[in-house]
Amino acid sequence: MCGRFVIAGNKADLIDAFEVDEAVEDEIEPSWNVAPTDTVQLVVERLDPETGELTRWLEPARWGLIPSWSKSASVGSRMINARSETLLEKPSFRAAALKRRGIVPADGYYEWRKNDDGTKTPIYLHGPDGGHLGIAGLYEFWRDPATASEEHPKGTWVVSCSIITRPASDALGEIHDRTPVIVPADLRGDWLDPRNDARPAVQELLDAIPDPHLLPRLVGSRVGSVRNNGPDLIDPLPGDVTADAEQQTLL
Repeated sequence: MCGRFVIAGNKADLIDAFEVDEAVEDEIEPSWNVAPTDTVQLVVERLDPETGELTRWLEPARWGLIPSWSKSASVGSRMINARSETLLEKPSFRAAALKRRGIVPADGYYEWRKNDDGTKTPIYLHGPDGGHLGIAGLYEFWRDPATASEEHPKGTWVVSCSIITRPASDALGEIHDRTPVIVPADLRGDWLDPRNDARPAVQELLDAIPDPHLLPRLVGSRVGSVRNNGPDLIDPLPGDVTADAEQQTLL
């Protein structure tokens, strides 16, 4: 967890939902099967050193954090998730945890439940109101040496990010042992604020984020291939008796 998710909203939706001041891209391409190394959307706040004013941005980032000291972008494919228990200690994440926290918007995410017979069942997890989830993340800047030029002798900048996960609650743990850290709307400002840069303060922020209340939906196996995309991937299985409304008491 978390290895695939959905972001189906357009630019205007995300600007409104996350109270964004500025956006980098003209429009956002929706995806119902976001996979590692794909481009995702990232909400961040940056501080003007002269005025002290905070500006909230929506910008693209590569999913899979590339530490600034990395020699290759390939390491990012192994850093799509950061564990909340160790991110303040791990060299790859601790600087970003203090200075570069973000939120990755998502409509929901997929998990694969292991069955007794060894097979796995894909499950789509989403909020009870169908709104956007704000998944806690970290981001980093890295220069790509492969793009070095006379204008950029060290290469151009790449923004990359990781999604933060934590141990799942008892109910969610029946599906998978970990879950993304989802920041509720009333805590997003504190989480994004780069002025909260002391280790005790960041730990306090993590501890204050409650476990998510999510609804599961059994979906088809087509989501297992990154070549498949489209809103049909989150359709409930035909004939599935475990409708969202019936499962609301489970999670």
